[in-house]
Amino acid sequence: MISGLMSTTPLSRLPQFDPRLVPVNGTDAHLPSVQADVLAPDALRRRFLAPPPWQPEVVKERRFTDREPAQAAVLIPLVMRGTDAASLTVLLTERTAHLSTHSGQIAFPGGRVDESDVDVTAAALREAYEEVGLEYRYVDVLGTLPVYTTGTAFQVTPVVALVQPDFTLLPNAFEVADTFEVPLTFLMDPAHHQRHAFEWEGVRREWFSMPFHETVAGEVRERFIWGATAGMLRNFYRFLSA
Repeated sequence: MISGLMSTTPLSRLPQFDPRLVPVNGTDAHLPSVQADVLAPDALRRRFLAPPPWQPEVVKERRFTDREPAQAAVLIPLVMRGTDAASLTVLLTERTAHLSTHSGQIAFPGGRVDESDVDVTAAALREAYEEVGLEYRYVDVLGTLPVYTTGTAFQVTPVVALVQPDFTLLPNAFEVADTFEVPLTFLMDPAHHQRHAFEWEGVRREWFSMPFHETVAGEVRERFIWGATAGMLRNFYRFLSA
């Protein structure tokens, strides 16, 4: 299991810290990728209805804040760009640079659970609508993954859903700098799961990254998925490969 050790400062707030520059200790290319038949939409529905025995790999980061723990939920939107496993993509956001937590990072749509939310699923759907304009009518919720506790004291429940592709996104410019999609087959191949370690003031922290490169307007752009988002995707891998 990879976990963050206790530190009083979030890594993203350290002077000149750039996770892209932290050396890669290795990848998990020796592990098998999730088989295509498991990633098909109907197979995903069956797996959530009757989950196999499994254990999440990344469940808790050591806290680096004194704030009270808060419940949160994120949506892992699996966009059905076709009928087979290869056509499923994961919708992700890039957070704006001025936000107080996880600014500038790649994230799933999501946020705090409000008192008005019936449950964490309702919170994830509401947040996805508020952040990127994803309407409920396009979303078919499959189930949830185990709670992931971030170093910022958010107890996050990932809600996994299939999404019909004919939506139109309207990102909230205050929170979301950009949206993009990554093939699920890429993220469920541990050869793309990089391991990092970083020491600051005598404290060692470790995390996964899953850098994805795409071509936008003729230019190659890197989407550096790391931290909590990569940790939840790693748990999704463990769930699907069990």
